[in-house]
Amino acid sequence: MAHGQHRHRTQAKKQLNHLLAEVERPGASVTITRHGRPVARLVPVQPTPRTFGQLPNLFVPNDFDEPLSESEVTNWDAAEER
Repeated sequence: MAHGQHRHRTQAKKQLNHLLAEVERPGASVTITRHGRPVARLVPVQPTPRTFGQLPNLFVPNDFDEPLSESEVTNWDAAEER
């Protein structure tokens, strides 16, 4: 099937698995029609890039990536042994 194909809603219903596989290809889309009029478009989902700090109320201290102190390492090791 070529990019930008049109399918009647009854065809789309019967061929849904095939159409889903088709729109996984970059640039592909399928327009679903009813009585010859477009009513929906099936397109691939564009992934949303995740950015650091998206979680609400998440506090990241300035020294987040600094080496742990000796006491922090000792506490960490002790916690792992439990």
